[in-house]
Amino acid sequence: MARKAPTTDPGDENLRVGHAKDWAAGVPAVTVALRDAVNQMGVKRSAETLLRLNQKKGFDCPGCAWPEEDKRHIAEFCENGAKAVAEEATLRRITPEFFAEHSVAELAGRSGYWLGQQGRLTTPMLLDADATHYRPVTWDEAFGVIAEELRALDSADEAVFYTSGRTSNEAAFLYQAFVRSFGTNNLPDCSNMCHESSGSALTETLGVGKGSVSLADLGKADLILVVGQNPGTNHPRMLSALEKAKRGGTRITAVNPLPEAGLLRFKNPQNPSGVVGRGTPLADRFLQIKVGGDLALFRAFGKLLLEAEDAAPGTVLDQEFIAAYTHGFEDYAKTARATDWPEILAATGLSRTEIEAAFAEVRASKRLIVCWAMGLTQHKHAVPTIREVVNVLLLGGHVGRPGAGVCPVRGHSNVQGDRTMGIYEKPKDAFLDAMEAEFGVPMPREHGLDTVDAIRAMRDGRAKVFFAMGGNFVAATPDTDVTEAALRSTALTVQVSTKLNRSHVVGGRRALILPTLGRTEVDRAGAGGQEQFVTVEDSMGLVHASRGRLDPAGEALLSEVAIVARLARTVLGAQHPVPWEDLAADYDRIRDRIERVIPGFEQFNSRIRRGSGFALPHAPRDSRTFPTATGKANFTANAFEAPTIPEGRLLLQTVRSHDQYNTTIYGLDDRYRGIHAGRRVVFVNPDDLSALGFADAAMVDLVSEWTDGSERRAPGFRVVAYDTARGCAAAYFPETNVLVPLDSTAEVSNTPTSKAIVVRLEAARP
Repeated sequence: MARKAPTTDPGDENLRVGHAKDWAAGVPAVTVALRDAVNQMGVKRSAETLLRLNQKKGFDCPGCAWPEEDKRHIAEFCENGAKAVAEEATLRRITPEFFAEHSVAELAGRSGYWLGQQGRLTTPMLLDADATHYRPVTWDEAFGVIAEELRALDSADEAVFYTSGRTSNEAAFLYQAFVRSFGTNNLPDCSNMCHESSGSALTETLGVGKGSVSLADLGKADLILVVGQNPGTNHPRMLSALEKAKRGGTRITAVNPLPEAGLLRFKNPQNPSGVVGRGTPLADRFLQIKVGGDLALFRAFGKLLLEAEDAAPGTVLDQEFIAAYTHGFEDYAKTARATDWPEILAATGLSRTEIEAAFAEVRASKRLIVCWAMGLTQHKHAVPTIREVVNVLLLGGHVGRPGAGVCPVRGHSNVQGDRTMGIYEKPKDAFLDAMEAEFGVPMPREHGLDTVDAIRAMRDGRAKVFFAMGGNFVAATPDTDVTEAALRSTALTVQVSTKLNRSHVVGGRRALILPTLGRTEVDRAGAGGQEQFVTVEDSMGLVHASRGRLDPAGEALLSEVAIVARLARTVLGAQHPVPWEDLAADYDRIRDRIERVIPGFEQFNSRIRRGSGFALPHAPRDSRTFPTATGKANFTANAFEAPTIPEGRLLLQTVRSHDQYNTTIYGLDDRYRGIHAGRRVVFVNPDDLSALGFADAAMVDLVSEWTDGSERRAPGFRVVAYDTARGCAAAYFPETNVLVPLDSTAEVSNTPTSKAIVVRLEAARP
């Protein structure tokens, strides 16, 4: 049997700091994964779920969106994937009695870890105005409350409809259809806070805001640059793909302020050498760059490529590709050539020798892939940085060629699919035209609110209802105190969730919790209770099916599709022309609608039932056509930017521990970095500690400083001397989200700047 949920909330009083590891996975990963699975699910249920995880007839991992090969291992999951499944398929249950026992004020004082460990939500719960406890309600009562508040709004734009990446394609498509039928494009999602910068830069330069490479391309590359990304913790199954590529002759360069164990050495638990051997060293080269110095590094690569072409005309750049397929080369080349080495070296913290050695491999590569994650996307100059990545790739013709291209590694499962399905606050007219033609309902044309602007609107009283389809909005967003106050100022907050989290205890005047099915559970719909399946899109644009097999955690649970359909009918009325009930009764009908609205989904229902799914079209990759404003791939001439750090300050980046995925905390260990039984730590270079006058293990407050003169404080962190780049530091989120002002966002994408926080260390206040 599974162990009961913890009744006490562990703090950091037992925090221990050991040695950081120089390898990832191996036997410990298997041991921890199975231990957590059995603790939550028991032995039998663990076997039933884990052996179906990421299998062709099984269910898609609710964790990351890394793709699977067609030929799959019997254990096609990683440690964090097993933890994600264990928390969803847990035998622990939260019943109405739990909410009767615990007031909202008491729950608000608990940690996110404790809340998540309590188990699955089973019953719709309502927090009445001025009430101290949630109380159970029927689904009809819950939908009635939502309809009452939505109908009371002066404008549909006073409502915000947030979406988490775990929502299936079918639920996301139906959800945006309801929201737009209601009359607003206020559809912020988790992409706004992570890879929006990638989408903005890639849409401008290549015409498609997604990555261009497939899993097979990794094995064909001469060189893979892994930049601002920690695969060992955030996308562990990527390590297997890198190991396979490495054994085929691909070279790998890691670019990161922190040395990450997974890129140093990988002990693949699926191979004998990963169990008893030393594993595979992955990164051939490690560039320990300063936080935010990546634009400067890729500018240096471009500058060196141009100079090498000058010295040996016709032998370095892909002149045919540049002439036939690109626009803006001359302006870019002029800007790159004019960049001075002193500013490059100051921004990167690297020596010219290090940069030129890495450049030699870039120059020699006929097939180059650049992978990146939030280390690039959450900076003020994030979009220009990714444009510079594209510039370097265009110089070598590394787009539309096997083994080459852009690879933004999006984290959460189906976060990319949600965007494909229309979860976007700035929809294109062509999409809205297709929606109107399909449903016979006028679609709003005014752009809506993204995540940051939605918080501002709630803060200022311009948004009065907040509806979240999954996720943990409070813990995922910046400026924690401001965000919580904004949500509390609304008339109603609604959370569609599988488990309890911080967002459930930070509600509006009234608050609803709507429990839903998880990926692991059987989804039955229609009068006959026919089993349904859903689809998801992975981070490389492949669409495949997901089928749950476990009995639902409670009899009252509804699927996300059913919740949307019943809510739509209640809010929009019996005469609304969209057949919500018919669509929810058979998901094939939703897929038929998707096929007619969204390009690339031709014969959706038949293709999704064959093999491992299908790849969506990607014009730059498939045919070297670029649907940009110029009709070509665009070089860009970007201003040179890098963070500046005042004397006596550090540049802090937020990171995840190995015991968490996004905002979900699975445990209190980060064994790859040597942290055990705690989370309030800050990693600082030993030389910086000495210069600042702090000792290893000192207790400090982190105080962020901003150009407008404002400051924010995160108290009670233990200093950990660590091998990070000089002048830089790192700490876990969401604990440090409080340090990031709501108005500190990336240019163009409006993504919070969580990877570039100027802080000072102060001795912890008593």
